[in-house]
Amino acid sequence: MSEAIIDNDPVYSLNKAFLLNFPGDAARRLETLQVPDAVGVLLDQPVHLVANVIERLSPGIAETFLDNMPDEFSVKLLSTMDTGLCTTLLSRLNESRRRHYLDLMNESVAQELESLLEYPDNTAGRLMQTHIIAFNENFTVERALDQIKHKEMDSLHHLFLLDDNMRLHGQVDIQRIALAEGSEKLAALALPVTVYVNAMDHKDDVVEKLEKYRVDVIPVVDGDHRLVGVIEGQGLIDVLREDFAADMQTMVGASKDERALSSSLFAVRKRLPWLQINLLTAFLAAAVVGLFEDTIAKFTALAILLPVAAGQSGNAGAQALAVTMRGLTLREITMRHWLKVMIKEFGTGLMNGLGIALTCSAGVYVWSQNIGLSLVMALAMIISMTIASVAGAVVPILLKRFGLDPAQSSSIVLTTITDIAGFLSFLGIATALASLLES
Repeated sequence: MSEAIIDNDPVYSLNKAFLLNFPGDAARRLETLQVPDAVGVLLDQPVHLVANVIERLSPGIAETFLDNMPDEFSVKLLSTMDTGLCTTLLSRLNESRRRHYLDLMNESVAQELESLLEYPDNTAGRLMQTHIIAFNENFTVERALDQIKHKEMDSLHHLFLLDDNMRLHGQVDIQRIALAEGSEKLAALALPVTVYVNAMDHKDDVVEKLEKYRVDVIPVVDGDHRLVGVIEGQGLIDVLREDFAADMQTMVGASKDERALSSSLFAVRKRLPWLQINLLTAFLAAAVVGLFEDTIAKFTALAILLPVAAGQSGNAGAQALAVTMRGLTLREITMRHWLKVMIKEFGTGLMNGLGIALTCSAGVYVWSQNIGLSLVMALAMIISMTIASVAGAVVPILLKRFGLDPAQSSSIVLTTITDIAGFLSFLGIATALASLLES
């Protein structure tokens, strides 16, 4: 059917308007249809509208719809979806299907999704299983039971409920569902979720909660409180304890990472290469200072204030780095967010620079009684702290983009940038305004 005919089809137009204006209601309606019928409706619509609806489908249903779509449409759909939601959906597929879709995607998009699908060692995300059943809280008991019968589950004790934004909202005991009226909504049977973990929580936290609450199943959520998996069984505690014992046995000299009781030689092998790199970057910063040797010799007060300029820019950069690293680690941001993060840190660095400039210039004036020196200091604070804040945000994202470990390399790269920014801005402005310093 041609696009012109489709556009003039009233059924198509009504479906499009429904998906556009009421994506949550559309998702609930599609969940009641047979899979071929629901997929047929979606395939006629623009991909961006379908993505908006797929993101609101219950776990178990969304991946079924995806697998019943043509590969070309499925790949476009996954590439259009929100990164976090796309990752969650892919994680619920079996390995072969997930690999199939990733191989068909744009290489850079596939690499980003693969990195998000791999949770760090010793986190809840590594321990969870993603083959889960969860329903919208407005499902009726009859619809829920019908869906459960068609799922391949060895056992099911608790059913987790999601709100219209796909966030974890409650849980229902299967026995209560079995005894309830078919027309009753799941929300009426729900109990609050008293215990859950974040996918990035350390396994120590998982063990602690399993032991404290003695639950059979503990849900795992992402940074937006969306359900991404579950961790089952008290038996898991014994497995984790064995891992802890193994970790303790390999702490001294046998671990990839240095521990408090590692040998001195082991510590030196880990630290010395980075100290050597840091030395090279320190010489680079010193070379920048050397460019302004004549200015420093003429105005000795600059040498006294030089550490202040570098120190403040270093602190500003470290703050931005800490926030960005946390965002990357907890997957609140990805490489796609680099511009948004950079703009935010530019504004933060500029405003902090203005605030510090006022305080610092006042202190310099009281000390030196030189308004020119105060002005130089104020301008240097604004410029260097703005540059440092932006660098603190961009450096770890760029390192991650090029396949390097941002946690290991960011601080050295950032220190070099902040030192050079502090020295260059302070001494450069002092050279440009040298006439004001002579007063």
